[in-house]
Amino acid sequence: MRATAHDERRALRGLEREALEDLQLRKLNLLLDAALPLNAFYRQKLASSPQRLGSLAALRDLPTTNKDELLDAAADGTFYTYAKSEYVRYHQTSGTRGRPMAVCDTAQDWLWWTDVWQHVLDAAAVTSQDRAFLAFSFGPFVGFWSAFDALVRRGVLAVPGGGLSTAARVEMIERSGATVLFCTPTYAMHLAESAAAIGADVGELPIEKVIVAGEPGGSLPAVRGRIEAAWRARVTDHSGATEVGPWGFGDATGQGLHIVESEFIAEFVSVDTGRRAKEGELSHLLLTGLGRYGCPVIRYRTGDLVRPQWGHDRDCRFVYLDGGVLGRADDMVVVRGVNVYPTSIEQILRAFPEVVEYRITARRRGEMDELVIEVEDHLQQPTRIAEELRLRLGLKVAVRLAAAMSLPRSEGKGKRFVDKRGET
Repeated sequence: MRATAHDERRALRGLEREALEDLQLRKLNLLLDAALPLNAFYRQKLASSPQRLGSLAALRDLPTTNKDELLDAAADGTFYTYAKSEYVRYHQTSGTRGRPMAVCDTAQDWLWWTDVWQHVLDAAAVTSQDRAFLAFSFGPFVGFWSAFDALVRRGVLAVPGGGLSTAARVEMIERSGATVLFCTPTYAMHLAESAAAIGADVGELPIEKVIVAGEPGGSLPAVRGRIEAAWRARVTDHSGATEVGPWGFGDATGQGLHIVESEFIAEFVSVDTGRRAKEGELSHLLLTGLGRYGCPVIRYRTGDLVRPQWGHDRDCRFVYLDGGVLGRADDMVVVRGVNVYPTSIEQILRAFPEVVEYRITARRRGEMDELVIEVEDHLQQPTRIAEELRLRLGLKVAVRLAAAMSLPRSEGKGKRFVDKRGET
């Protein structure tokens, strides 16, 4: 009997390391053969490097790529391998950390996007019997479109939820019989909060599975627990980037992410030493995409901080990131000699069920960073939160009350970290 696509993906996830690396090397050389002669950006960048690699170890001798380089290359057109007429999809990055970057895909590259997404849908146990509601606005955000088309390819009824009020979204979820919800962790909590304000309980809706992406949170136990309790549904985390692709998916434990190593080569650079990271070490994540020829990324510094595990015993043998994406390298704040990441603070704050929303502001005082945290707290008792932060982080952090519904909400990436350290 011919193996199904699902069986083939499961077999890929079960490959031993040597077989997986052989597959990665073959795909990498196919990418280099196809893209280097035509892609002006990488043709120049890799001009003094081998055009084919004899081993994955040789990849580490190639220069890395950063976001600023891609922004410039996308702006002048050198990032794209083919003529403009070959591209059929246009998307762009959010621009939350600077100017947005346009990223285009050919029809073949878009099939690759939706193929890779199938690993995420497998992890969430989504079947053609499900109905999926996508709570995203209609716009250039690639996550909505790639998820939508991946669902359609799987035979799932996909319900676009853009341009609707909270009440209308709740009503449409119920009326359509949607069993799967796609949104950011921020919006899953916000939708539950807003529904409760109008007398609706999202836990009574038919949603059984929630797939979250766009920001850390789905692998943070406190955030995940809050979403699952509100929706009475299982949460599956997912991570990706417009310029890279849908590279990660959560597992049943909900405490981390697997990288789709059949389609991405992952490298990990120790935050402490700058060398190859060891098992479980806090690391910078670098990714090389293997199936997106129209705008390839090779040794791309994602900016994500992770802790890799290869020696795990999970059914999926792909490298596992304990805790998922732990934070962004440029979000780290050094307070009195202690490295603090916003995701660490979020994990603590979300353990307080009375804290509805929060905002962290980082400022510079002399030569030191300082943090101020604003919270919408039903108990109106910020001192208990400050004490927990002191115990967990070893730091005294100012916690201030904010009026109910005064802090910003978003259906996209939550804007809870405000960095004012560069302001005078």
